[in-house]
Amino acid sequence: MLDDFTVTTFTDRLGETFHVRDGSEVIELSLIAASEPDERRPAPSGRMPFSIVFRGPLERVLPQRIYPFEHDALGVFELFIVPIGPDESGMQYEAVFG
Repeated sequence: MLDDFTVTTFTDRLGETFHVRDGSEVIELSLIAASEPDERRPAPSGRMPFSIVFRGPLERVLPQRIYPFEHDALGVFELFIVPIGPDESGMQYEAVFG
């Protein structure tokens, strides 16, 4: 499933909520950005690399690791996310696709 994701998969979902399961707890993350790098060269996989950024609550910061994500249209999939720091509204997380 992840192999089928492109930057367009996520630009079409900006502002939408994704549910992340951490043990028995479910955290809501909002997709706030999806972008390709300045250097547009395909990764070894043949896909154009891109990254996505989510925003979640400051009260519950998720450590970097793989999490199961759920989205109404995209279904269930796993992503490796990294906390990249807070902004004025919450903690930001990045996932990179190569």
